[in-house]
Amino acid sequence: MAIGHKLRGKFITLEGIDGAGKSTHHSWLIDFLQRQGREVVATREPGGTALGEKLRALLLTEPMHLETEALLMFAARREHLDKLILPALAAGKWVVSDRFTDASYAYQGGGRGLAPEKIMALESWVQTGFQPDLTVVFDLPTEIACERLAKTGNAPDRFEQETRGFFERVRESYLQRAGAEPDRIKVIDSRQSMTEIQKSLEQIISTISN
Repeated sequence: MAIGHKLRGKFITLEGIDGAGKSTHHSWLIDFLQRQGREVVATREPGGTALGEKLRALLLTEPMHLETEALLMFAARREHLDKLILPALAAGKWVVSDRFTDASYAYQGGGRGLAPEKIMALESWVQTGFQPDLTVVFDLPTEIACERLAKTGNAPDRFEQETRGFFERVRESYLQRAGAEPDRIKVIDSRQSMTEIQKSLEQIISTISN
């Protein structure tokens, strides 16, 4: 299926540094959209397909060269688009993904220092202009995010083990992208209560409902 195919569904992506509460709100948003009568597909990156999940396991655990990391991310994304995202949208379903290409700019670019033109080249090749209808960035100061991660008790993956400085750069990259694309990318302050965040999400979603 060509990426330029007219899509009837909506594609929403959720972003933010580790510990910002993105995954929690992902679950709530799926439920909210379903209560509105939408047929919703929940997915994540890296992952979303059988091959993507295998690549995810490698990306989260195995040491690798920065460019290898970026290439594997986009390899998983190409498969994700072909096997899940584009078919679902063409069928009129809404797709909500826990991360997408903005994460590559934030983590591999901002966090690790990969040249943005290399990410742009991969994005152009893999997506040929395709972008989410809406991206929500859950923003949180890094010290609070790190405290939240520490309290989970879960073994940290390769990214979660990074330094606070790394997450500062990732956060700044997300905010810069939001500033550059305010129509697509909306920022929510994750220091707010769950109720306040959900109210903000409802208002944002109403702007793209069809």
